[in-house]
Amino acid sequence: MKILFVADPLESFNIKKDTTFVMMRQAQQRGHGVYACEVGQLSRTSGSQVSAHVQEIELAQQAQQGVSDARPNPWPQGQGPHAPWYRVTSHSKRQLTEFDAVVMRKDPPFDVEYFYATHLLGLAAREGAKVFNNPQALRDHPEKLSILDYPQFTPATLVTRSAHDIREFHRLHQDIILKPLDGMGGRGIYRVKEDGLNLGSLIETLNGDGAQTVMVQKFIPAIELGDKRILIIAGQAVPFALARIPQGGEVRGNLAAGGKGVARPLSARDWEIAQYLGPILWAKGLLLVGLDVIGEHLTEINVTSPTCFQEITDQTGCDVSELFLQALELAASDASRVEP
Repeated sequence: MKILFVADPLESFNIKKDTTFVMMRQAQQRGHGVYACEVGQLSRTSGSQVSAHVQEIELAQQAQQGVSDARPNPWPQGQGPHAPWYRVTSHSKRQLTEFDAVVMRKDPPFDVEYFYATHLLGLAAREGAKVFNNPQALRDHPEKLSILDYPQFTPATLVTRSAHDIREFHRLHQDIILKPLDGMGGRGIYRVKEDGLNLGSLIETLNGDGAQTVMVQKFIPAIELGDKRILIIAGQAVPFALARIPQGGEVRGNLAAGGKGVARPLSARDWEIAQYLGPILWAKGLLLVGLDVIGEHLTEINVTSPTCFQEITDQTGCDVSELFLQALELAASDASRVEP
């Protein structure tokens, strides 16, 4: 297979934890051709098909073997890129239909350029390209708002631009979490306790005098045990979650916010949520999903670029990248997965 990864710049990868990196490594180990491009390299000319300026890459020997720190540069002088874990073996402009699978791995935020990229990828899918996750499904499942379809699993939640409604929600629930809809990595998440301290200023900051929509949720004390990331691949749950445990008085468990990642077997409630949502999300073309669960409650459904492969694999021996590539190979060979 030839697999194109649409991702952030390769030189920006932190391969000690990057999930796209281990996807690429697993793909190369399985004998597939690995290609990469950025969303800004997608284009379409009228009368033609969606194409991209792509790099074919080869992983360094250390990276192939799972050594996270691939320095010193293993490539001869002048042949390697700035990042030493890969080298570019060719540059070309190719139509996306030439690849057996196109994997959209651009990190959030889901901004207007990401939105445009999903439209180009959607056109490519209609031309016959196999794109994962499905571009239409990416647009239809904003990572925080999509939980509203499953109230049986979620904490008390409010989505609004109204400062008055936020204050009423706080009056009712006393201890709340506020977060922007376009945040990632725990950025912009705040807790307001019973005393309401700083609620007004936080509303002004996040709400922008009614210009920005905010999500507000009842605080879940079980966050002290971790914000669990449950990975769903082709509708099936990986049997281990990564509990991201807040550190140093933080309310946020996100690894990017300093949380400690501890892999754990799924609980009975985790299985209940995953087994209900998995087939629904896969039927919509979402090959890889990251469910965020705190205690008994679903708090987010991550579809753009779910992570935590390496942490779960390193701690449990369950090779998540192998599970993903097996599913990708099957999905890419399934003609019914072409977007109508």
